[in-house]
Amino acid sequence: MADWKKVLPEIEWIRDEKLRGAVERVWDAAMERGGWTDADLGSIPFTLLVTAGELDLFSHTRIVTNLCRNIASVMKEMQGVDIDEDILYAGALLHDVGKLLEYGKKGKDVAVARSGKLLRHPLSGMGLAWKEGLPEEVCHIIAVHSREGDKSYRSPEALILHHADFIMFETFKTIKENPGM
Repeated sequence: MADWKKVLPEIEWIRDEKLRGAVERVWDAAMERGGWTDADLGSIPFTLLVTAGELDLFSHTRIVTNLCRNIASVMKEMQGVDIDEDILYAGALLHDVGKLLEYGKKGKDVAVARSGKLLRHPLSGMGLAWKEGLPEEVCHIIAVHSREGDKSYRSPEALILHHADFIMFETFKTIKENPGM
């Protein structure tokens, strides 16, 4: 399986060694269950609205995780908000892990897989994390990070991840739709 410390170096930010290992195991399980190989890593898009060459899933995950770190730092420093950084980083690193089940290879392309028609990535990702024994707080972040969580309670860590994810996506989408602006 992939060397996750190279693919997602932000894994090293998780201080709890057990949690860090569990995050890596969730990615391994998703790769295996989704039928992906290490050779596929750069070709998995973060959304089917773009090609992976524009921005792949792992670049997206790294950007979102970095945004989360910076937002949490400001919130802690300037507002005194108590943020569990290990939980936040684990949730950020795994928020889209379910896309490895939601998407599948279709020839040379990537498309919605059968699994993705049944369960969107927040639900399948939460299931993978739950099965691996990650804390409920991490499972919560994964489950509510997208529109599926809009009417649910979101912890402070989940709110940070939710908004970081949409900041990244909406900024990318705006730039793509308005080149040269």
